[in-house]
Amino acid sequence: MQHYGLANVWQSGDVVTRSILSVLVIMSVLSWTVIIVKLWQVLRLRRVTGQNDARFWNADRFEDGLSTLGHPGPASSGNPMLALALSGHEAATHHRQTQQHLQDRIDVSDWITRRLQDTMDETVARLQSGLAVLASIGSTAPFVGLFGTVWGIYHALIVIGETGQTSIEHVAGPVGESLIMTAFGLFVAIPAVLGYNGLNRANRTIVARLKRFAHGLHAYFVTGSQLRSSVGAQMHAVPRDNNPPRDGDFRWQ
Repeated sequence: MQHYGLANVWQSGDVVTRSILSVLVIMSVLSWTVIIVKLWQVLRLRRVTGQNDARFWNADRFEDGLSTLGHPGPASSGNPMLALALSGHEAATHHRQTQQHLQDRIDVSDWITRRLQDTMDETVARLQSGLAVLASIGSTAPFVGLFGTVWGIYHALIVIGETGQTSIEHVAGPVGESLIMTAFGLFVAIPAVLGYNGLNRANRTIVARLKRFAHGLHAYFVTGSQLRSSVGAQMHAVPRDNNPPRDGDFRWQ
């Protein structure tokens, strides 16, 4: 009695068949690796953005609020809220110290907006990293499996033609075994597609939270009115501007 399955496909397959199986296995491992790593990143960022936002804005001073986000350093790149706060603070300080050279060319609102936008772009790029791999695997794995099926049926029909055994018991086995390749391709593609859609949706939620936080930072650094207490000189913030921001001053692309 002959046994059929992936093991038999590997043992009896030629170089092309084994190469296709190897590619599908690599795709599956790569897909699950990206899903697990990105899922851990999303869960951590959702916890960070959910807890630290209220703590920051409930602080009496900017420095106290900054301490609730973490400590500046190499690890701060993994905390987008801390990166936004530091970026806005550095932009406001730089503009205040060099305003004699910049005030005729760019106002503080535009300057801070550009710095915050750059930080947001970097954060979004980190969130989107790896998703292209899932999209590629989800769209190509079924066709890789289908190619394996076509290749297997082609060789099965050649063997049947050479032996002259055309009964159903001799045809169904090899052809059915070839169809396993299509099933394997779908097995690789479906988790990749679901992971891509789920992570993409979670990323949009995180980005929306970060945009709200960035809007608050922009209002604070321009008007000084976001926190409960005004900022003193030791906080290096921009002095209060009595003119409210113009419509369209702070708009993300």
